[in-house]
Amino acid sequence: MDGLLRFFIHKVGNILRNTRIYFLRSAGIDIGKNCMLSMHAKIDIRRGKVIIGDDCTITYGCIVLSHDRSEMHINPSSIGEYTTRIGNNVYLGVGSIILPGVNIGDNTVIGAGAIVTNDIPAGVLALGNPAKVIKKIPRFYPDAQF
Repeated sequence: MDGLLRFFIHKVGNILRNTRIYFLRSAGIDIGKNCMLSMHAKIDIRRGKVIIGDDCTITYGCIVLSHDRSEMHINPSSIGEYTTRIGNNVYLGVGSIILPGVNIGDNTVIGAGAIVTNDIPAGVLALGNPAKVIKKIPRFYPDAQF
């Protein structure tokens, strides 16, 4: 009985996540195929643009921003809208924050709690506040020495 209940809850969760992805796409977010977005992830749909590639995982508590109203207070001529891009096969760890205008390369892992303030290249692990590249991911750099 316990297994059947867990199976049912899993299926209902998948339906809810897929419904949410449909809503986000309808709101103008470009989301690729085979993505998993936690129900508790926040994707900015108010202003600016967010582009998410294929096969991405955006976990619990992640925030992906595309605008920054505070910039308008610093520079009144700025509209504070950006395009934030997340490449293909990207994993965003729990509670990570992607600031407006950041580009994250393909095959990249952003660690839990990282705050991404600048572009992150492809095939790397980035951690911290602000997020910094810690290492290249070996399977995407087969000739590299680690």
